[in-house]
Amino acid sequence: MSTKKIIVAIDGHSSCGKSTMAKALAKELGYVYIDSGAMYRVVTLVALRNGWIENKVPNKEKILEGLKDIRITFKWDEERGMNTTFLNGENVEDEIRQLEVSENVSPISAIAEVREEMVHQQRENGREKGIVMDGRDIGTVVFPDAELKIFMTASPEIRAQRRYLELTEKGQEVNFEEILANVEGRDKIDSSRAVSPLKKADDAWVLDNSHLSRKEQLEWTINKVKEIIKA
Repeated sequence: MSTKKIIVAIDGHSSCGKSTMAKALAKELGYVYIDSGAMYRVVTLVALRNGWIENKVPNKEKILEGLKDIRITFKWDEERGMNTTFLNGENVEDEIRQLEVSENVSPISAIAEVREEMVHQQRENGREKGIVMDGRDIGTVVFPDAELKIFMTASPEIRAQRRYLELTEKGQEVNFEEILANVEGRDKIDSSRAVSPLKKADDAWVLDNSHLSRKEQLEWTINKVKEIIKA
């Protein structure tokens, strides 16, 4: 494949397999996968290390002051075959997955100024191209100039069925109708929220994966990348 590199922005509905696809594509292309969830975990880790969270309540003032000293980057770890997260050059991939971080990340990710800074750092990570990122507003807000934009979707019933199977395979007792209602409810919330709502970019390719395997989706996307790089 050509040495020319591009930005791939993947948006779409919940339970569509966006992250799974984005990670597989990044691995196949040798690109960096920008894990936005990991970025909020890094900020949470810094807050915990510095005592800026008490009883799961973040000290907003101290966290915002500390943001200026946080630089988040990503690299592909050949040995482990996985994407790796760095804080100011320190590999924190394993540490940010700890339970204490998981239990405190939600209130920090809800801080508007933190979200703004993370978008800024996502763009910084994308300066040299060669990245893949997924979410709900990547092609419309974070990287509106991305060379390839993909909007992933599938029928609510199929997405609910996938989620149902995923949970039952883990031994959980779940109700399909409740999962379907949750999927439809998330669609409504994501599409109607005031800040960065879920929206298909005008120049995005729609990938309806209702009846496609993961391999077929990956092949379709790689072909799109090749078309752009050859152009």
